Amino acid sequence: MAVRKYLESSPSLAEGVYIDESAVVIGRVTIGKDSSVWPLSAIRGDVQAISIGERTNIQDGSILHVTSPESYGPDGLELTIGNDVTVGHRAVLHGCSICGRALIGMGAIIMDGVVIETDVIVGAGSVVSPGKTLESGGLYLGSPVRRVRDLKPEELDFLVYSSAHYVKLKNLHQNDL
Repeated sequence: MAVRKYLESSPSLAEGVYIDESAVVIGRVTIGKDSSVWPLSAIRGDVQAISIGERTNIQDGSILHVTSPESYGPDGLELTIGNDVTVGHRAVLHGCSICGRALIGMGAIIMDGVVIETDVIVGAGSVVSPGKTLESGGLYLGSPVRRVRDLKPEELDFLVYSSAHYVKLKNLHQNDL
């Protein structure tokens, strides 16, 4: 695994974090307990901080980055991901905030200043335009994204299942090392 310092900032990893050996985590990055970063993902906290909560999984090929003060003043934008979030394969998250218990579908793009409230599903391939807020309890699809309906009880249950499943999966990978 490539966990690298940038200038004076080094990533901080809580107990039980799994980072695949082909992933890279750089700079001002904090990853919470039992979270996982899967193959070929890049998490770059160079010009701002990235915070990832507990039991959150960043799946294969995802890119997480931040916005510099020079391009989005006055302070730039951090990237914050709460607890129990599933970030699907090849998703791009840039200078946004995901509160918790969310699923970001494969290939989705979440842009600067977006806020995704708790209990949200963003469908695969969706694009969330800068500054948009996705309200709790909804399924959002499209490019640009729009709310198509409320989440069903089984979908809300799946959000918790998915994060728990990835904790079990990362434990199996860690035990296989």
